[in-house]
Amino acid sequence: MGSISDVFHADGALEILLELAVIWLCVYGVLRFLRGTRGAGVIKGFLLVAVALTMLIRVFGDATDGFSRLRFLFDRVFNLLAILLVVVFQPELRAAMSRLGRTNFFGTRRAQATGLAEEISDAAKFLSRNRFGALVVIERQVGVGDLEGGTELDAKVSATLLQSIFWPNSPLHDLAVVIRNGRVWGAGVQLPLAEEGSVPSTLGARHRAAAGVTADNDCIAVVVSEENGGIRIAESGRLSEPLSADELREELVQRLSAQPVGFTSERRANGALQL
Repeated sequence: MGSISDVFHADGALEILLELAVIWLCVYGVLRFLRGTRGAGVIKGFLLVAVALTMLIRVFGDATDGFSRLRFLFDRVFNLLAILLVVVFQPELRAAMSRLGRTNFFGTRRAQATGLAEEISDAAKFLSRNRFGALVVIERQVGVGDLEGGTELDAKVSATLLQSIFWPNSPLHDLAVVIRNGRVWGAGVQLPLAEEGSVPSTLGARHRAAAGVTADNDCIAVVVSEENGGIRIAESGRLSEPLSADELREELVQRLSAQPVGFTSERRANGALQL
């Protein structure tokens, strides 16, 4: 306790607050990045073990001059945990570096969003015209967790690929396509359904799945009705009114480039939101 007191009295109050804010932001960033990945469970387990060992060795050991052998091992082994964490979190670290490399600093985010919106809207226009049902989920900052089934593709997003996936009798046409980090991560993915009654009764299971997956996740869903060919966007658990292919392209560019919450002011004023 004395050493902790010395730390907080060594510097001014403003410097301490700034340092604590930086530490909090770093911890928050790590936890936000790990949320929804397998690393989240690992880091929780590691923290529990680290806290328990530290309490045992530092508090009780220092107070009683005991646990000398355990303290010796703790001091040596704990320094190796950084290397072990790099090995354990290698997939997450690689994904983080890849995401950092694709970070848009000078307006290229809108250009990438425009390209993605073009391919999806072109595919939606074809699927709508032919009355082929489709459901496309586009992840943003935080990945969608608890996805079931599906076939991993890791393919470039293209209108032709999406049209092929949702072509009737295709092995992958019946469920959802998930776009992650600007690529088609998987197809035939099962999504959670929204509660019954949360969408109009005239809409089917695809619309319930679109509302369900966007209700608790930072993603957008594009759904094409098999019955009437209507195109809608789902965000934050809410469905838009039917859109044309051009309106879909505009809405996708708006959301994927600036990532705003809710629908654009023009469509909101026209009563675009439905539940």
